[in-house]
Amino acid sequence: MGADEQMLIIRRTDFLDKLTPDEYESLNILHNYVVADKDTYIYFDAQYHNKLYFVKEGYVRIGNVDDNGEELVKEILQPGDVFGQFMLERSSMNGEFAQAHKCDTVLCAFSVPDFERLLTIRPDLSIAFSRKIGAKLRKIENQLLSLLQKDVRTRLLHFFWTMLQQGSANGDNTAQLPNFLTHEDIARLTGTSRQTVTTLINKFAAEGLISVDRKSIVFLDIRSLQKQVSAVG
Repeated sequence: MGADEQMLIIRRTDFLDKLTPDEYESLNILHNYVVADKDTYIYFDAQYHNKLYFVKEGYVRIGNVDDNGEELVKEILQPGDVFGQFMLERSSMNGEFAQAHKCDTVLCAFSVPDFERLLTIRPDLSIAFSRKIGAKLRKIENQLLSLLQKDVRTRLLHFFWTMLQQGSANGDNTAQLPNFLTHEDIARLTGTSRQTVTTLINKFAAEGLISVDRKSIVFLDIRSLQKQVSAVG
């Protein structure tokens, strides 16, 4: 892949597209272009890791390994998401891993000092970055509250409703997303079992709410889904 094509990918989907050509050159942004092959670890047990990453293409699994060696998946990230040392301070990421999920993944990676230099040069980007991190933290908070306060059906409805916000509308009352999740992935992200996820997805399909296959998630009746989600808070 040539430098021009890499630059087009780096500029895609987030506030990095606001940089001028001179700023790209002075910051040597192309040096931060990273490709992670499918299923490889971007980092593992990142106790002293001092980088942050922007997902440009593909998907990334974020999780931890428990004392029994079992993986606990916390997030599955999409293009535009940020991960790693995104708080820009030395904090323990002990046990956290990041893995390219489902396909080869393209990232833009910064050391924390280099990213802080970027924000110094372009202070307006600090506001955009703060908003991005604020949205990420709200999403994490909502996931935690869902696990603590909602039953399994409600958690799954909220999970799909959150995904829907990133979908492209097919019409007034439908939408479709590419499906990059297995039932096991959804189970781990919603704190339930794969069998329960499969059973509930089949029920949602029978109710005319959601249809899920390996390639796509189709929201068949957005208004009905919204009504059910709103009813349980």
